Parts: sequence; structure tokens; C-alpha cells
Amino acid sequence: MAPRIQTGRVSNTILPYLSSSSSSSSSFSPLCPSSQSLSRQFSATAASQTKLRRQMFEWLNTEGAAYKHHIPNETNYLKGPRDFEGGPAKPFPNNKNFISESVLSEDLRNKVYELVVHQKKSIRAVSVQLGIDMRRVGAVVRLVELERRQQAQGKPMAKPYARAVHEMIPVTQLADPNERQTYHEPINDLPAHPTTGAQIFYPVPESRSFTRVDAGRVFSAAPAVEHSRKDELAHPSDLADIVFEKPGSIEWVGKGDNARQVLQPADVRIPHPQLVQLDRDRAAFPTERRAVGERHAQRLERQEKNEEKLREKARSLREDSIKHVEPEGGRFDFRIKEAVFSEQTVGQDGRAPWAPGRRYGVPTNDRKRGTVKIPTRVEA
Repeated sequence: MAPRIQTGRVSNTILPYLSSSSSSSSSFSPLCPSSQSLSRQFSATAASQTKLRRQMFEWLNTEGAAYKHHIPNETNYLKGPRDFEGGPAKPFPNNKNFISESVLSEDLRNKVYELVVHQKKSIRAVSVQLGIDMRRVGAVVRLVELERRQQAQGKPMAKPYARAVHEMIPVTQLADPNERQTYHEPINDLPAHPTTGAQIFYPVPESRSFTRVDAGRVFSAAPAVEHSRKDELAHPSDLADIVFEKPGSIEWVGKGDNARQVLQPADVRIPHPQLVQLDRDRAAFPTERRAVGERHAQRLERQEKNEEKLREKARSLREDSIKHVEPEGGRFDFRIKEAVFSEQTVGQDGRAPWAPGRRYGVPTNDRKRGTVKIPTRVEA
């Protein structure tokens, strides 16, 4: 059975015909209603707002009015109920995992380029001086070089856009000559080594000293260090000088494809092991600041010399493996290199992308369009 038509929902034009008060003797009204009954009544009353919409406009007129206009040199980010001054910048209160990291200012970028390119300082020294990760230092040098090359070619630069963006996000500024530079980011972070993921129960007697050097050998399944050699290492950071001077002194364990180097302590694997020794010197000699600084400078100089010797040795080996042939009266210099088929040159399966003959007859990446032709990493 069909539901009844409610009286309140019936149109006013047919309501007289459905009324029970009309009798048979009364005359019916004409079927064509008047123009007044045909006209629909529209209400001029504003539609009722929802609770969320009303709260939104209340917030925009009270607390949200401060975010309507941008304040120069300030982030002007939304702040949640648990945010505090001096804490990490979080533009989205409901997304606690997103943090707005600081970027390098234009002056700091140019300073990095000047120290590396013009003053010929090492990437490691610039990283310690300005508090910037070595990978970022290399990236800044490449980008500034590319930017100056485009300026020399007369290409337009989006400088106004960069200045506007720098006014809205956290920026690390270059300190004055007489002030200490604020570190842009942690420069001595160490990723977790996959070898340390296993849980090992290794019993050690109480009379034996167990350091990070011993822990690395346990993770690598290497035999314990001899007592005569262990007495020479007063601290795990002392091993860093030995490894930098003689990289070949690191032991290997395993055979064949399973051979790997013994896991070194964190004092050796961090990007700047000399900072650990600097902190040790400061704690041991708190009143001899000048002597501590001189020892740190000597340590850096010795480390840079060792790295330069290693690079020069690798360069000479690479040049010796290439044979130069220049025909008489020719315009070209042919460089012939012996193809050595090993795991390092052709990969484990012999089909590595850098293997000789792998890409024979195919143009290299420097002749392709749309490929990255600048270095993407820095061997630090």
C-alpha cells in the first residue's frame, strides 16, 4: 500500500481540492488556478551553517587573522597546542612527522664555493668549518658552478622567486667574521651497519676489557685482537689514525665471494673522526685551548696529506694502465686501455653496465638528451 501524502508536504495549489470541508453542494473552483497560486514562494532567510563551518569562520576572524599576511623573515607556520618556541618547525600540526628543515642562504652558498674553489680547501675541512654535511658541500659547489655558467651565457635567473621563498622558510645565515658559525646540520651522523642488526650473546670475563673494537670483530666473526696490539690502542679513536695512514691495514675475513672487511668501530667510520679526538683533548686539557687547536690543525693537515697521497697514487695507477698512441701527422691522441675482466670491471655475472663491450654501438649518456650530465655525488 502506498504511503499517505502528508498535509504539510502538499502544495498550496491542490490543497483546496483535498480538503474535507468542501461539500457536494459547493461549487468547485476553476481548474486554472490564479497566477498568485502558481508563483512559488522563495525564502530570503540565510541558510543555516554547519558547526564546522561556523568554527572555521570563528578561527579565521580570531586566531587565524595572524596568518593572513606574511611577515618577512619569519616562517609564520601554524602552531599546534603542543608546539613550543625554539622547537622544530612543523607547518602541519596534524602531521608531526613533517619538519621544515632549514636551507642555506645565498651568502653561505657563495662562501662554500669560495672556500672549495678559490681557497682550495678540502671538502672535509669546509664541512667542519661551516657545519655542513660533506655531501651537501659537494652539491653546493656543483650547483653554484652551474648557476654561474648559466649567468655567463646570459640566461635569466629566478632571483626574486628565491628571495621570496627564503623569507618564508627557515634559513641558515652566514655568521659575521668575529662570530661562530651556526651549524646547519649534524655532520657526524653514522648510518646503521647491516652487520650490527644481528643479536649476539658473547660472554666476556669481567677481567677483560671489551671495547667497540672488540664488538666490531665479534659482529664480523673475526678472532679477538692480540693483547700486544690491544695495549697500543688506549681508545678506539686511536685506530682512526692508523686506518687513514694505512687503509690496507684493515683485516679481511671469509673466503671468495663471502670475503669482507672487519667491521671498524664508529670512531673510525664516522665522516669526521678527528672531532672525537678534539673533544678528548678539550676534556683532558681544558685550560690549553691554543695547544688543543694546534694539535687539531696538525691532525687535519696530516689527514689531508694522506688523502692527497692516496688520490695521487690512484691517479698514477690509472694513467699507467692507459697507453697513449699519437700517429705522426695525426690530429688525434688515441688512449688504449687494457680490458681486465674481473668482478670489479665486469661485475659478478660479467654483464655490468660499466663492463667493456656492454654498450658497444650505443651512444653514451653524455650524448643523450634529458640525462643528468653533472656529477651526482662526491667521493669524500
